[in-house]
Amino acid sequence: MRRIAMVAVLALSGCTTVQRQQTERAVAEVLISDDQEFQLGLQVHEELKKQNTKFSEDPTVGLYVDGLARKLVGQANQDRKVEWMWFVIDDPNTINAFATPGGRIYVYTGLLLAADSEAEIIGVLGHEIGHVVARHSARQLVGAYGLQTVTEMALGKDAGEVSKLVAGLAGKGAMLAYGRDMELEADQYGARYAAGAGYDPRGLATFFEKLKAKYGDTGPVLTWFSTHPSNTDRINRLTTYIAANNLSGTETGGDGLKKVQAALGKK
Repeated sequence: MRRIAMVAVLALSGCTTVQRQQTERAVAEVLISDDQEFQLGLQVHEELKKQNTKFSEDPTVGLYVDGLARKLVGQANQDRKVEWMWFVIDDPNTINAFATPGGRIYVYTGLLLAADSEAEIIGVLGHEIGHVVARHSARQLVGAYGLQTVTEMALGKDAGEVSKLVAGLAGKGAMLAYGRDMELEADQYGARYAAGAGYDPRGLATFFEKLKAKYGDTGPVLTWFSTHPSNTDRINRLTTYIAANNLSGTETGGDGLKKVQAALGKK
């Protein structure tokens, strides 16, 4: 398997961006199977519970996030089928969301409170789904920990490394620091899935713009946002992608978000 991966990597130099992305996904699939990704996501979730992560038990909030997610997973499953699961972390001070291998997506209540429309939330969810579809977490974990360690983590044989990973997750609000290309690719997935669900694909960009205006390019609560490339470049590239691919959608959301925000105590 390692030889196959090396051959694929050597072939990347002459590829277009799309071809390179597809090749990288194929390499990640060779290195870590769908089942291993699922098991790794399960190990991370169990460790999150051990570290007393506070999950929201409000059915209004949970059903709302689940309902939005279901509008996206049909499209995502055309790109890659996984067992999608959604969790809401009760932390109003953290504007964040993250994905773990195997299709587990976590949304902080702080993000729900900060959004002004469902289109913004849909864009963020689509972005995180994109990380899973493109196998970004698996690729980053193999690069950071090595194939053997990641395999042992997935099998539950290296609980110590899973614990360290989750400790960093809780502290940084991100699975790993994704690189520039991965963030841009996930942004594109977010816009495409949002448009496919009938939502304004600019929701993700407008959310970025609003948070940039409030927190700047290095806001401490925006770990998943404040990364490579710079926020301005990221917004510009996302806007260009939407126009170039004729992505359209008009839905921004009804009273559902206001009801959820009221349940979370927003006045």
